Amino acid sequence: MQSQMIINIGRLAGLDENPGILRGPSLAALPVIENAWLSVEDGRIKDYGSMQQLQTGNGQQALIDARNATVLPAWCDSHTHLVFAASREEEFVDKLRGMTYAEIAAKGGGILNSAAKLNKASEKELFNSAMARLQELILLGTGAIEIKSGYGLTLEGELKMLRVIQRIKQAVPIPVKATFLGAHAFPEIYKQDHEGYISLIINEMLPNIAKEGLADFIDVFCEQGFFSPAEMIRICEAGAKHGLQPKLHVNQLNSIGAIEAGIALNALSLDHLETLTEAEIALLSGSAVAGSGWQGLCTLLPTAAYFLRMQFQPARKLLERGCAVALASDFNPGSSPSGNMNTVVSMSCIQMKMLPEEAINAATINGAYAMQVQHECGSITRGKKANLIFTKPIPSIAYLPYAFGANLIDKVMINGAFVS
Repeated sequence: MQSQMIINIGRLAGLDENPGILRGPSLAALPVIENAWLSVEDGRIKDYGSMQQLQTGNGQQALIDARNATVLPAWCDSHTHLVFAASREEEFVDKLRGMTYAEIAAKGGGILNSAAKLNKASEKELFNSAMARLQELILLGTGAIEIKSGYGLTLEGELKMLRVIQRIKQAVPIPVKATFLGAHAFPEIYKQDHEGYISLIINEMLPNIAKEGLADFIDVFCEQGFFSPAEMIRICEAGAKHGLQPKLHVNQLNSIGAIEAGIALNALSLDHLETLTEAEIALLSGSAVAGSGWQGLCTLLPTAAYFLRMQFQPARKLLERGCAVALASDFNPGSSPSGNMNTVVSMSCIQMKMLPEEAINAATINGAYAMQVQHECGSITRGKKANLIFTKPIPSIAYLPYAFGANLIDKVMINGAFVS
């Protein structure tokens, strides 16, 4: 049994002994103990409290002096595309020259570009490159992550991606969730045969994925030029037969009825949400259906909006209407080539006017709920994994998003051990 006592914590933030999804005003509350201690046993949080109330520990505990660091839960990044074969900086230059996201996709760029490269790459190459990215993200404070497929777009390619994610699950010390996103785009050969590709997803991809137990969730990119709400419903209903709950790409570019469809599917989370009408915000908040309403999360991806120079998600409106907001990086080679959750938290405050406490809660406990790892991660709770961020000395919690260009992380602890 390994036991550690962490003392002289400047502030211990994100305490929650009765964690639940935080909605609306409740995201603004971030419980903190100033001048705190925290004990860890076998990689999990055992207890915590004020240094003034600290009882003399037993001599078998390893003593760690936090030296006035702020300690908070590691980030829970619930929406990424971490497995990909190559970067797409040439499309970055196309955007600088004035091409739109849709125009790049229409000429075979975007998702289809990544798919072509991925299908040429070996499983070993994909695993090695994704592991290098993830190891960097852990050092930046990510303590749980979701990874999607969706750059295969063939039976073999999608299975290859999901097998790589399974290998990653076994290789890293943090929780990893896998999402099947075969419905990311229509491959070129199915551009005029949507039914043919949907049949491939439903009748071949899903049964094989279920047989190998490769996915935890299912996703669909529901947008003009991609998958319609009706197509999304068919695919997700087929996924449900294999035990896969939806986590969905909706309303990034257009409002086409995806919100209504996602709510009808009881999606765990609806992600992106750059383009929302007042009626859709009402649906997301549950106020449009008296006495019922959807209980999922609105996962906002501000770095994607930033990179694509799109309007940012209306976080303040969602919070004021009582929605459960989570934050994630959308790490991918085309529209958000960064998985740095510290940047996500800062950008959420600067561009979406979220309070620091709201942004931290959205990137920790609500992010954990958005990929169903809330019993393991996302808050300082007795019994949860000791996946923790130790900051350099900072004057306040607000300084984290305020000093957006600085690396304020001193150390990261995963399962009670510091990583390097």
